[in-house]
Amino acid sequence: MAYKITDDCIKCGACAAACPVEAISEGDDKFEIDADKCIDCGSCADGCPVECITEG
Repeated sequence: MAYKITDDCIKCGACAAACPVEAISEGDDKFEIDADKCIDCGSCADGCPVECITEG
């Protein structure tokens, strides 16, 4: 199951930089994870400074 970014996202971009498959892009209010590209590796969650990424 893909990871998800909560509304606590501060749009810092750390998650996008950490994603090895480029499944994360900047949305209007927060970064978003493309569930079809996500490989459930957890790199984004490990790199998030505000811990706003959860398993789906």
